Amino acid sequence: MANTIKILAEGREFMIEPGPSPTVNGQFIEFSMIKEGQGYFHVLKNNISYRVEVLKTDVAEKKVTLRINGKTLTLQVQDAFDQLLNQMGLESMNARKVNDLKSPMPGLIIDIPVQEGQAVSAGEPLIVLEAMKMENILKAPADVTIKKVLVQKGKAVEKNEVLIQFG
Repeated sequence: MANTIKILAEGREFMIEPGPSPTVNGQFIEFSMIKEGQGYFHVLKNNISYRVEVLKTDVAEKKVTLRINGKTLTLQVQDAFDQLLNQMGLESMNARKVNDLKSPMPGLIIDIPVQEGQAVSAGEPLIVLEAMKMENILKAPADVTIKKVLVQKGKAVEKNEVLIQFG
C-alpha cells in the first residue's frame, strides 16, 4: 500500500502499483512507451497504439489532463498519504493556510485575471503561466483575498518565485 497510487478518472478508480512489473488493480500491465516530444508519448498496449498528449498538470490539486487518441481525460492522483487521510476521514487536514502563490516551474506570465483587493474562491484562476509550450492555470488554493500581485503580464518567472501574496 505504501507505493500504491490511486487514480480517479471518469468515475472509475484505478489502484496502480508502480515499479519494474507495474500492476493496475492487481493485474500485471505490459506496455511500451516512447516519448515523441515535449508532452507527447506513443504507448503500445495489447497491440493497440495510443497517442498521449499531456495537456495540463496541476501540481497543487494533483490533477493531470491528457488527450488520448483525441479524447480528453482528467486524472485525479492520490498518493499513499492522501489515501491514508481519506481512510481516516481527515482529508481536510491536508489543506493548509497559504500565504502566497509561488510559480511551480519557470515560465512566462500570460494573463493575470485577478487584481489586488479582490476576494477569490478556491479553484478560481489567478495566473496563466506558459511553460514548455503549455498554458498552466494556477488556481486559488482556498478562499483568499489578493493582497499583492508581484508580477506583470509578459514577465518571465523562475520556479518558486512568489507571484501573488494573500491577505
